[in-house]
Amino acid sequence: MGKSVLVVGGGIIGLSCAYFLQREGHEVTVIDKSGMDSGASYVNAGYLTPSHIIPLASPGMMAKGIKWMFNSSSPFYMKPRLNSDFLRWVWAFNKSSTRAHVEKAIPLIKDINLLSRELYSEMHDSGEIGDFQLEKKGLLMLYKTQKERQHEKEVARRAADEGLEVTELTRAELDQMQPNLSTEIDGAVHYLCDAHTSPNEIMDRLKMYLRVKGVVIRQNEKVIGFSQTNSQITKTLTDKASYSTDEVVLAGGSWTSGLLKTLGITLLLQPGKGYRINVERSIDIRLPAILMEAKVAVTPMTNFTRFAGTMEFSGINNRIRRERVNAIATAAENYYPTIRITEEERNGAKCGLRPVSPDGLPYIGRTSGFANLTVATGHAMMGWSLGPATGKLVSELISEQPLSMPLDSFHPDRTF
Repeated sequence: MGKSVLVVGGGIIGLSCAYFLQREGHEVTVIDKSGMDSGASYVNAGYLTPSHIIPLASPGMMAKGIKWMFNSSSPFYMKPRLNSDFLRWVWAFNKSSTRAHVEKAIPLIKDINLLSRELYSEMHDSGEIGDFQLEKKGLLMLYKTQKERQHEKEVARRAADEGLEVTELTRAELDQMQPNLSTEIDGAVHYLCDAHTSPNEIMDRLKMYLRVKGVVIRQNEKVIGFSQTNSQITKTLTDKASYSTDEVVLAGGSWTSGLLKTLGITLLLQPGKGYRINVERSIDIRLPAILMEAKVAVTPMTNFTRFAGTMEFSGINNRIRRERVNAIATAAENYYPTIRITEEERNGAKCGLRPVSPDGLPYIGRTSGFANLTVATGHAMMGWSLGPATGKLVSELISEQPLSMPLDSFHPDRTF
């Protein structure tokens, strides 16, 4: 029997939850405080990345954060600040950045990414939400230095051990696939297991499809609190109305921890800001790539090319730091010497806030405090990649169906 479900959050995670819930016959309402046309789901690199098996919380990341703390143009920037939530998160992040944690996380990240890639393919091939870009050309990891080459070779070996398709390219092989690269680039690792998309296409088609299917979408409506009785949420209160539903799904990205605080639940979560520059003219970039030394992602999307990157921990804000935009543009020009990013393109840069858990794994599951509350957030840089898998798992939980994969390691009540 179908339930009434309120999904808080209209990004790729929230819309994916709505997509799979309505397919199971549930009555779904989606609420988002924005116009649902900006943010992390719209500015990301569009990657489907089974290859990204190493979590953000890994050995050496804390040292990099400290090293780059006073360089606001660095790829991994933590703005120094005395904020209790941030300091608790940093402590938990540091505790999680161990080799043992990485080894435990690798198969989990691989499995949920492969599930999501399969679901994206099913959505694409069915034509249910309309046609959208889904190209399975893999992902190039372009390196200039032996240090980065050795690092990625180790990751590639581990990926191959997990059954993922990957190969190393010589410079000559690379030139056949992607001409006009800098002569400083020594070669690349090519993850053939990966794919890429244009996020705006999918987001727009999902919204249209869900409305046609009867899902109610409330934009520019902010959740301000909840009413509860014992272990049940009885009402969700917004600045415009109140909603009585059987189930509540919190998929509000970086804002989810604030919503949970109103219920007395602490969820360690920090917004990690990412930036993008779109180049809406013809440039000869044929394959998606990560510029390893600069930590910049490059994606040929429908009618434009996107340069995206950086991880900035500076709290919830949409401030565009010009130095970070310039760092992305400079990296693009250094790896692709025939390209020049114009001032207009730099001025058009956008940012989005990715919700980051301390251990680099998402929060997916029910909380112990409320029988009808499900959390879906904390996906960090893999939010786009993991949208459909998260939606499918949430739908299975609420529909009381067998799970596509175990969720113990993603439990929102886990400790660090």
